Amino acid sequence: MRAYSTSIGIHRCSSRSYGSFLTIDHLTNLLAACNLTRPSNPYHAHQIHSLLLTSNLLPSPLLHAQLIDLYANSGQLHRALLIFADVRRHSSVVAWTSVIAHISRSRRPLDALSLFAQLHASVAPAPNSHTFSAVLPACAAAGADRFGRQVHALALRYGAAAAVYVASALTDMYAKCGRVEDFRKVFDEMAVRNLVSWNALIVGFVRNKLYCDAMEAFRSLLNDDGSLTPNQVSFSSVLNACSNAFSIGFGRAVHGLAVKLTVESSLAYVRNSLIDMYSKCGCLEEAAKVFDRCSNRDVVTWNVMMMGWIESDCPEGACGCFLHMVQEGVFPDETSFSTLLQALAMLASWGQGAAVHSLIVKTGCTQNQCVGSSLITMYAKCGSLEDAYRTFDEAKDQLNVVTWTSMITAFQQYGHGYKVIKLFDEMMDLGIEPDYITFVSVLSACSHNGLVDQGFKYFYSMSQVHKMAPGSEHYACMVDLLGRAGRLDEATQFIDAMPIQPDSSVWGALLAACRKFRNLELGSKVAQKLFRIEPHNSGNYVLLSNMYASNGMLEEAKDIRRLMQSNGVRKETGCSWIDVSNKTFVFTAHDQSHQATEQIYEMLERLKELVKAKGYVPDTQFAVNNVGEQNKEQNMWYHSERLALSFGLICLPLNAPIRIKKNLRTCGDCHTVMKLVSEIFRRKIILRDINRFHEFAGGVCSCRDYW
Repeated sequence: MRAYSTSIGIHRCSSRSYGSFLTIDHLTNLLAACNLTRPSNPYHAHQIHSLLLTSNLLPSPLLHAQLIDLYANSGQLHRALLIFADVRRHSSVVAWTSVIAHISRSRRPLDALSLFAQLHASVAPAPNSHTFSAVLPACAAAGADRFGRQVHALALRYGAAAAVYVASALTDMYAKCGRVEDFRKVFDEMAVRNLVSWNALIVGFVRNKLYCDAMEAFRSLLNDDGSLTPNQVSFSSVLNACSNAFSIGFGRAVHGLAVKLTVESSLAYVRNSLIDMYSKCGCLEEAAKVFDRCSNRDVVTWNVMMMGWIESDCPEGACGCFLHMVQEGVFPDETSFSTLLQALAMLASWGQGAAVHSLIVKTGCTQNQCVGSSLITMYAKCGSLEDAYRTFDEAKDQLNVVTWTSMITAFQQYGHGYKVIKLFDEMMDLGIEPDYITFVSVLSACSHNGLVDQGFKYFYSMSQVHKMAPGSEHYACMVDLLGRAGRLDEATQFIDAMPIQPDSSVWGALLAACRKFRNLELGSKVAQKLFRIEPHNSGNYVLLSNMYASNGMLEEAKDIRRLMQSNGVRKETGCSWIDVSNKTFVFTAHDQSHQATEQIYEMLERLKELVKAKGYVPDTQFAVNNVGEQNKEQNMWYHSERLALSFGLICLPLNAPIRIKKNLRTCGDCHTVMKLVSEIFRRKIILRDINRFHEFAGGVCSCRDYW
């Protein structure tokens, strides 16, 4: 009530009438009341400032600090800094601390550190424990732990490090700087710990991907002395750890505790974390149960549930979730649109994606960088590189590294290596620093275009120029780069010299190169490594079996197939699908279930005659190995992608591109046929397989047969 009546009083009375009877106590209470609201009212700040000036009370240290707080809390940090500068020499440590805290919160960490250094260098006042807790977040935000170490040393010197909130801030700072041992040590040496201290430890473990340690810290919090009860930060952080560690058992136990403490039903943040945890652990039904129990579902809850459908590889569910959200009157935000676009990209649904793009334009979300990145990815994965680049080009001046990387990745997936390099160099010229994924796309582009020297130049620049340690994906790209160039010995030596343990992606790249260049001896050794690393990946067994078969070693090929069966591994059934008139039609090899089967097979026979007239010679190494030689060619004509192509030629308008999706890698013979058909019918054909896009036009593929 005091805050309400104070607000009314400010509007009704002039500063002159107030100045005759207001005391420091009155104004202290008035400022405290105004500072309770967030954000504070700028009009109140101006009025009280006038009162302080007319009553000559501004030099009061307490009032001075409170006024700085009021201006900063009302979004007028520049005015707060002007007031501080006017009487800086006489400012109290409270005012210094307030200004440092507000500058740090406004994402100006170096300015906050500079001001703290000036305070330390001054004769008086000396920084206190509150000052240290205010400046430590700036040390973490500056991204250099040397600042934090210096502040830590000063805190010890001034005797402030023992304060529980300073020690908690130190724990948080070291965790954000990646100094695991340091934040463990600070926490262990704390004489007194409160809930903030424990939360800083748990969040620190999660931030540094030490998920098991985070769960153990949560357990220790519960067993500490029984006086502390976890709050929403504790629950959401440990649930995040469970999600990333795929620890569904511990996650369920945390859920039970949340229900016991009535946290699940009362705190939306915890509820959303539970949905996220169950989804990431593969328990979508349990995630849906938590979601269905939510009485007041805001847009964040809907977004988390949509992402749960996507993480469960069910994009249709994410689309349905979006529709239900809109029907319930919840207005989608930028994250909603970004998630929906991700689902449509998985479905490769260009028509629906374009419709959502129109809705995004109407709602004014096009300037959001996350939405822009998702639009580029959606169009690219739907087989429309032109739309992807148009979206990118329209917002070129407002893009960040994520959006640039999306466009670079799109060019890479279509085999446009030189465009990737051009765009990457343009990004660098603008001063935008590439990230981990950017380099994966650039190195992959070099690999798929035979640019060995440039690939090594970019690879070495990661550590030498950008101070970034290459990861397994980057090493896999380099092995692939050497392997595609036929330099298998160099690829093997490169793997032997790796500073990290090679994973399945590295060995898989080498195995694919062995298949391409028919190096059975090396391929067999590499395949055996892959069988141990990922025993349930059918692709490795099939690749080695085909290598044996193509070398006439049929018994060895059968042995690999038997090994595959004994390990309970089944080859994924290949299928292709195509969208016609807003309907999706799925085909498998030799499929005769479609109502237009007769016309489809008639078109296939016509295609066979036309491509042979163009000089087509079947490559039977891509045929099924357990059929006779005379049937291999005919079997290849019934591959799922050719059935989809035939149906597209029959049903789609003459000027419309034919967009086909396949769940496996397309075979080399189908690739040849697609090139010839694009020339004969003068049609653009876009084939998206599990690895990349092939854009056929005029008898040429965008991959230039280097795939």
